[in-house]
Amino acid sequence: MNTTLISAAANATLAGGTPFPQIVAMLVEAGVESYHVDYLALQKSFHDGSGGVFTTPLSYEALPAVSEDFDAPALRANILDSQQKNQHYRDFSIRAMQAGVQGYIAFLRGRRVTYYGRQGDQHTEWFPGAKPQD
Repeated sequence: MNTTLISAAANATLAGGTPFPQIVAMLVEAGVESYHVDYLALQKSFHDGSGGVFTTPLSYEALPAVSEDFDAPALRANILDSQQKNQHYRDFSIRAMQAGVQGYIAFLRGRRVTYYGRQGDQHTEWFPGAKPQD
């Protein structure tokens, strides 16, 4: 894994303004197969699929606690705002945490993200243009 490129992608995400497809392209180029965002530990772990892991902090201040209950409709609205209005990642994170998202795993090869809550609730969102396989 190219940790320099991963760090650049992680920092670009935190700074905002870089579209998600561009971040994904950077991570794929760096050798990342999936990444895990943990809102309780405030970190991201990037995985290469063969045991390599690189972790970066989620260094926003004053983030809310993760809500106890998972609110899938609020999460879907949040995702839609990010896709259509280029919402800043900090705002996305705040809204996700308020919707009860404890964390999520982005499967770059599988072109989907699975969000999960504190009670095991889950929601899978496909990357724009990707479709579930039968």
